[in-house]
Amino acid sequence: MATAAHSVLPELDAGAFARWRSGGGRVVDLLGEARELGPVAGFRLGDRQVVLVTGASQVQQVLAKSPDTYVKRGHRLKPLLGEGLLCAAGEQWRRQRKLLQSQFTGRGIKVYEPQIRAAVAAVAERWRAAAAAGEVREIDADLRYFSLDVIWRSLTAHPLDPETHRRLVSAGDGFAAIPAFAPATGDTAIDFRETNEHVDRVAERAIALAGETDEQPGVVRVLLQAAAELPEYTERLVRDELMTVVVAGYETTATALSWLFLLLDAHPEQRDLALAAGPAGSDGRSAAIRALIDETLRLYPVAWLMPRYAAAPDTLDGIPIEAGTTVLLSPYLTHRDPELWPDPEEFRPQRFLDAERRPAPGAYLPFGLGPRACLGAQFAVREMAMLLEEVLPAFRAEVREAPAGAGYGLTVHPDGPVRAVLHATGE
Repeated sequence: MATAAHSVLPELDAGAFARWRSGGGRVVDLLGEARELGPVAGFRLGDRQVVLVTGASQVQQVLAKSPDTYVKRGHRLKPLLGEGLLCAAGEQWRRQRKLLQSQFTGRGIKVYEPQIRAAVAAVAERWRAAAAAGEVREIDADLRYFSLDVIWRSLTAHPLDPETHRRLVSAGDGFAAIPAFAPATGDTAIDFRETNEHVDRVAERAIALAGETDEQPGVVRVLLQAAAELPEYTERLVRDELMTVVVAGYETTATALSWLFLLLDAHPEQRDLALAAGPAGSDGRSAAIRALIDETLRLYPVAWLMPRYAAAPDTLDGIPIEAGTTVLLSPYLTHRDPELWPDPEEFRPQRFLDAERRPAPGAYLPFGLGPRACLGAQFAVREMAMLLEEVLPAFRAEVREAPAGAGYGLTVHPDGPVRAVLHATGE
C-alpha cells in the first residue's frame, strides 16, 4: 500500500546560523529568519534538531491538541522555583494545578478584588502627588510595585512592605539573568544562591503574615491545608508554589502595563477612543479597556518563547517531527504574522472589538494554549483592567524618556526605564 509523501523541513543553512552567532545577534532575530521559511521551520544546534512552529493551526496542534506529545522537559526557572506549578510536569503537574485551579476562576478572583482595589488606590495616590508636583517618575517601577503589591496583598492580606519589596526586586534581577533559549546563545549556568536566599525569606514572610489573620487568603490557605493533609506537599513545595504565584503573577502584569503606557504615549488617540466608548463602569468602556490590554499583549506577549520537547514522533504540516526534537513556539512571532494579523506592527485595539473577525485558533496565545495555558491569565487581565479603569481617565502619562527597544530574556520587556510626567485630567 502506498504511503503519503512527507514534506521536507525548511531549514536555515549552516552559514546563516554561523553568521548570526558570530555577529552576536539576538535569539529573536534568528527565529525571525527561520519564520520566513514557513509556519514550520528549523535549524540545527550541533546534533540537535530545533523546529520553530509559528503557524496558527500548527501551534494549535502542538499546545492544545497534542500536549502529551509536546511536553515541557525541565524549565529555565527550575533552579529558582523548584517543583512549583510552572516547572512541574506529568501527573505531578496535574495534581498541583487541580489544587490551585479554583483560586483563579472568575468566581475565585472576586475574592481578591478588595486587595486589588487597595493596590490601585495606592498607585493613584502616588500619581496624584507626582502630577501636582510635576515630578518625572519611572512609571515602569511604579507598575512593578503595583503588581507586586497586588500579589502580596492577595497572599497575605497585608500591603507590600519595603523589606519584602527589596528582596523581590533583588530576586527579579536573578530571574532577568536567565536567557530565553540558552542552547542557542551558549550561556553557562548561573549562580542562583543569592537569589534563592531572597526567595526563601519572602516565602517564609508570606506564610508568617498569612497566619496572623483568621481570614487567611485563599492560595496560602489551600497550600497550608495541603501540607497538613498530603505528604507530597512538603515545606519546600509550599515555598515553590508560593514563589511561582509571585513570579508568574507580577512579571506578566508589570511588563504588559509598561508597554501599554508606551503605546498610548505614541498613540494618544487610543486613550481618547477608550474613554469615549462609554461612561465609567459601562460595558462599552470595559470592552475598550480590555481591547487595549489584548492588543498590547498581541504585540508584546510576556511569554514570548515557549520551548517544548517531542516525546514521541509526530507530523506537523506534513513534516515529520522525530522524537527528541526541540520544538519552539513564539507567540511574539505568531502575533506578528501578516497572514494572521493585518498590519501586524500597528497598535490597533479595535481589531479586538470586531466580533466578526476573531483570530483563528492558535493565532493568539499571550498566555499559552491548551492544558498548560497560564493558570493566572484571568487574574492578570482583571488586575490590569481595574488599574486602567481608575488611572486612565484620571491621568495622561507623557513619556519623557523611553527605552531604545525591547529586551528578549525570559520575557519581552522594555529595555530600560520608562520616565514620564503625569498630567491629572480628572474626568
